[in-house]
Amino acid sequence: MDIRNWFPAHEALARLNARHPWNHNEYFHRWILRNLPARREAAVDIGCGKGVLAAKLATCFTHVTGIDPDEGMATTAAARLAGAPGASIRRCRFDELTPAGGGADLITMVAVLHWLDLDDALTRLPALLAPGGRLLVVGLARPDSLGDLAFDVVSGVANPVMGMIKHPRLAQPAAPGPDGQPAVPVTDPVTTFAEIRTAARAHLPGVALRRRVFFRYTLRWDKPQEPRALQAIAGCGARFVHCHP
Repeated sequence: MDIRNWFPAHEALARLNARHPWNHNEYFHRWILRNLPARREAAVDIGCGKGVLAAKLATCFTHVTGIDPDEGMATTAAARLAGAPGASIRRCRFDELTPAGGGADLITMVAVLHWLDLDDALTRLPALLAPGGRLLVVGLARPDSLGDLAFDVVSGVANPVMGMIKHPRLAQPAAPGPDGQPAVPVTDPVTTFAEIRTAARAHLPGVALRRRVFFRYTLRWDKPQEPRALQAIAGCGARFVHCHP
């Protein structure tokens, strides 16, 4: 059972949050922008949704590629980034991605990892990064421990406060497809934070993983640099991720 449902006044808080809504995922974009790598040639946002984060990264990187398997999300993101130099959106699945030109300097995933097979994703991701590249993940986990409950209690109290600050006026019930845009697909996480931590440490040595308020965790990992001799052989050039045709 999801221990969030045990939280006192859970349903009342949910109603309050609906009246003062704010975007939990976009809140963590600030953390991503504070943790960008030094080399900023190519960035890939996996599961880019409507392209909000990709648009922000486009101001920092030479090349930005947003990836999303959902047609509605890919179309919306492409429209958002239509005027951004060096930015592109591609509709494809995660398992269709292959490294090109040496890999990406940054890969971001916001509320995406729980859609994928955890071990498979953590095995594939390093190959998509350039040597010295950085992986930044904002994720969701299924709570199942007292530690998880403690963070959820803090989040449950802080969440409506943030809503009051960001959206002080009462929200009206949203009509289907507000502004003609498709709804963002959502799914509940099935993997616990402890399971994610164990898998991340196994696949990404040196990974930094932290629980966060607002029902999220963050993961940061830097791919080791290649020896200088191998770097010279590899050469240089534009680096981004391709999808299989």
